[in-house]
Amino acid sequence: MKYLLTTLLCFITVSLSHSANERKAGGQHTHQKSANRLSFSHPPPTLSMDEKLDFLVGKAVFEKIWVFAPSSTTASDGLGPLYNARSCVRCHKGNGRGIIEGNKSSSPALFLRLSIPPSTNEHQVLLTSGKAGFIPEPTYGKQLQTFAYPGGQAEGKLDVNYSSIKVTLNGGETLEIQKPDYIIKQLGYGPVHQDLLFSPRIAPPIIGLGLLEAIDEKDILKLADPEDLNNDGISGKANIVWDEKYKTSKLGRFGWKAGTPSLEQQNNAALSGDLGISSWMFPQHAGECTEKQSECQQQKHGNVRRDKPGQNMLEASKTMTDLLLYYTRNVALPPARKIDDIDRIKGKALFYQADCQNCHQPNFVTSQITDQANLSNQTIWPYSDLLLHDMGKGLADNRPEFLADGQEWRTPPLWGIGLTKTVSGDTFYLHDGRARSLLEAILWHGGEADASKQKVINMHNEQRQQLIYFLESI
Repeated sequence: MKYLLTTLLCFITVSLSHSANERKAGGQHTHQKSANRLSFSHPPPTLSMDEKLDFLVGKAVFEKIWVFAPSSTTASDGLGPLYNARSCVRCHKGNGRGIIEGNKSSSPALFLRLSIPPSTNEHQVLLTSGKAGFIPEPTYGKQLQTFAYPGGQAEGKLDVNYSSIKVTLNGGETLEIQKPDYIIKQLGYGPVHQDLLFSPRIAPPIIGLGLLEAIDEKDILKLADPEDLNNDGISGKANIVWDEKYKTSKLGRFGWKAGTPSLEQQNNAALSGDLGISSWMFPQHAGECTEKQSECQQQKHGNVRRDKPGQNMLEASKTMTDLLLYYTRNVALPPARKIDDIDRIKGKALFYQADCQNCHQPNFVTSQITDQANLSNQTIWPYSDLLLHDMGKGLADNRPEFLADGQEWRTPPLWGIGLTKTVSGDTFYLHDGRARSLLEAILWHGGEADASKQKVINMHNEQRQQLIYFLESI
């Protein structure tokens, strides 16, 4: 008991000395506004007036409601033909985590990634080359689109049924966590492949993305231990993915399985897959329509200039996607809260005692970037190592993506997580939104995180509350 008390007092001393630093979760990229529904929507205070103007124009692109072509609003047409949402903000409400609405089949923030196992030599060669992370489903492509052009047929509807699992905590307290069962209904283009693989995904928050991109690759890779050489039970692994801009393989940082190397690619892929909008990186006017969806391929689109027939253009111009990139790269972090509160300090000590920091790496220092001075040399506190970890069978989607296997997920950043309900209006955690609270999310941890989960289960109720209090303050 004396040893534990001494350890806690030492931890409190160190924590207090770090408090001023950690309060600015994004370094100079941290705003100081009050906590409210706009907490994930502010520019960093370091931007000049001209830069703030670019930020606001990029925000308008993010919030733009796209319409079908042809339309008199040529800067906003080209939606679809198949799509999941009409704007970026439709999925990222308030720039925060997606929410699952009452009618789950119409909740755009929750969607399915689709693929099949490799079955031909061509498939094997493509995956081995590193140019693709999976083989799309032959008829429905990479993603199930739940909306379609006027008079057209959506690919299908997603329904979710939940069953309860009771977990008993130390002290006799019980908590019910919900296990999702996903059903694809109303298939519009015939049956899916018999070996269909699918992965439910919910839209993550978009705060601090430019800072994550600014972390030096070597600082991430030095945390990787895929063979668990130090025998701590944690084997973080880097995902190496295809970079569409540079036509080479690079470290994956973004997405639930770290399947995308850059924020620019993440943005343009979302325009194509979620909205069916063409860009310089993905110029296909039909978005995710496959060769087997011929009517979809033939729909009117925004890739043709009406004032100069026959001259091609993009539905989202390079200027537009550059502004979108500037905005998503520069959304500021809210400050950490209650930083000197004794319950927060105790909760942080419990976070370390449970070894949560082995995956949720507390802090990094960003690298020097020539044309992004405001993102450079910043001490940041994302609480993520951006690496893949085996999270056990309970969270498995059994769908590989590049080097990520069916049980591996990228450690999601925790910064701002306590403002989820404030910003989004509800709380849906983990990759598919199944967890309704942070404690539920913890109780779903398995695989490499199982030992940490057991430590949380074995805590006294007051300690669990202090741990959650700390998480909600990050």
